[in-house]
Amino acid sequence: MQIVLIVVPILLVVGLVLIYNGLVQMRLLTRNAWADVETMLQRRAELVPNLVETVKGFATYEQSTLDRVLQARNQAAEASSITSRASAERQVGAGVVSILALAEAYPDLKAGQAFLKLQEELSQTEKLIANARQYYNACVRDYNIRREKFPNSLVAGPLGFAPAEFFELDDPGQATAPSLKGLP
Repeated sequence: MQIVLIVVPILLVVGLVLIYNGLVQMRLLTRNAWADVETMLQRRAELVPNLVETVKGFATYEQSTLDRVLQARNQAAEASSITSRASAERQVGAGVVSILALAEAYPDLKAGQAFLKLQEELSQTEKLIANARQYYNACVRDYNIRREKFPNSLVAGPLGFAPAEFFELDDPGQATAPSLKGLP
């Protein structure tokens, strides 16, 4: 009987430690995945002013479009939550596509080497963002599942393991990188 009184508490402590460490591991993996998403979003944010400057010389009548893209970029940088960041990033992505579409009206712009290079970099960056977002959301899913499973749920709440937010898109058409094939 004394062995049972000693072994059971030890097993409970070991179980709690294993659950806690598993939750910590998943939370850190999720945070790391979000950092990867932010890195790719920052890469796009750094390309946007270059794109705007390249287009500005050709598309003087499109200043409002260019200003909206820069404003969306600034809002994305100031976003405080993943949900607000996702919303702002949707606007940036839509703005980038609209700027690239302007090239159709300006043949000299379409043929410019600076524009072509930026277009290629943006296309590659959009693919990287989509991949990073997909990985992050998979990490969030795994973390939230682990957090909700019994007996983990008994440990997660009291120890401050809050659910993680998905980086969701409202527009299913933005689930993949925008197609820039019709452009130069």
